[in-house]
Amino acid sequence: MKTTSTRISPRRDGGRPPATGRRPRVALWAAAGVVTTGFLVALECAARHYGVRGPLTNQAREVVFAPDSGPLLYAGLALTMVVLTWRQRLLAAGAAVGIDVVFWLVRWAAGADMNFGNGALWVVLGCAAVAVTRRRGSERTLLLKGAGLGLLLVAGHKTGDTWLLITSETRRAVLDPYVATADHALGDPSWLVGRFVHATEPVGGHVLHLVYGQLPLAAALVGLYQLRHVAAERRFPSHHLVRTFLVIGLLGPAVYLLFPVVGPVYAYGGDGGPWAVAQLWPDVLPPPGVPHAVPFDEVTPRNCMPSLHTAWATTLFVHSRRANRAVRFAGTFWLVATLTATLGFGYHYGVDLIAGVVFALTVEAAMRASARGWDRAGIVLVAHGTTVFAVLLVAYRVLPVEMAEHRWAAGPLLVLAAASVVLGHVRTTRAWEPEAAPAKAPEPPEPAEPRPELV
Repeated sequence: MKTTSTRISPRRDGGRPPATGRRPRVALWAAAGVVTTGFLVALECAARHYGVRGPLTNQAREVVFAPDSGPLLYAGLALTMVVLTWRQRLLAAGAAVGIDVVFWLVRWAAGADMNFGNGALWVVLGCAAVAVTRRRGSERTLLLKGAGLGLLLVAGHKTGDTWLLITSETRRAVLDPYVATADHALGDPSWLVGRFVHATEPVGGHVLHLVYGQLPLAAALVGLYQLRHVAAERRFPSHHLVRTFLVIGLLGPAVYLLFPVVGPVYAYGGDGGPWAVAQLWPDVLPPPGVPHAVPFDEVTPRNCMPSLHTAWATTLFVHSRRANRAVRFAGTFWLVATLTATLGFGYHYGVDLIAGVVFALTVEAAMRASARGWDRAGIVLVAHGTTVFAVLLVAYRVLPVEMAEHRWAAGPLLVLAAASVVLGHVRTTRAWEPEAAPAKAPEPPEPAEPRPELV
């Protein structure tokens, strides 16, 4: 009996699956790029309206002029280098230092402002240029992602500065009396912790200032720990700390415009000068009364509600849970120390911190759900966090007197509201883990592509 051959002719695509599934992802990246560019242009225009440079101009100036923050630029370079081999990293770091030395000598000879970091920015831009001109396919995409991540870290910082300027220029009245009244429900923790920090000076204050100021460095270290295998695997993980950090910094200042608050050290302390309601913080609790908006200066940022330092520290803590013991300990330490510093220095009220925790976990849940694919659990978790966050803001604005008068009921309710989001986040993300585990299995290696060196 004659049989028909079943041999399948060789595929011309090298055995790889069709690329139709990549089209939505490419369209998503393109849309995100357009939205981000439009957002930065809008902030640039807003800053120009108030007579200052915007984020795009500030970042472009640092190609030649003295940067505002050299460590920030080198942190961006470190994120870019996660896609490079060790030899390429040494070349990139050496080039950055060499360029900075040249800039330093020129500035020293010309008597200009002295700072470093230009070399790091030049190398990141150089990586982007190499990706466009000398890379192809997945290698080009990977290197562009690395350069984009480094530039976004710097742009996020510049964007935050512009946002704070807009809050002080457009929100002349602040709502601190409302928040201070609502904070009675929690026992006025800023006043309590403020007295504790003052009692431990100078040691306690110096330690907390160091921790508070170096939160971005701690986040960069945890982010680099999560991205340590990118060079070997030639791909980024679907979700990592830096993504959530950037989104929190992007969305948080928008809430500042809705709920402008300057903090107890300004509204009730010596740092507020003649604009302070009274010189009370941290020794005397604000007296009860009917809260009202109060005018404030055009310089102090309205950056309290929610506490983004709390949000970032919470995200750092969450992402450190799956690391080794040292990283877990560092994440816990930074969370506790940041919460203590935000209250002890009078930068935030207790209700700001609760809002910051809810805000952080909601954004983190949305980022994780977006990375793995939205399902019912992810939608419910994000909707729950968003609802709780909105209810908190409304309660602080509409019911502060009732919260202060019924503190034994309002205080536990605030804590339970935040705890419900924490519990929902833990339960949902744990349920996602078994589904995510198979994705960690090693995949069959694809045909190796040549990877030319940077130089």
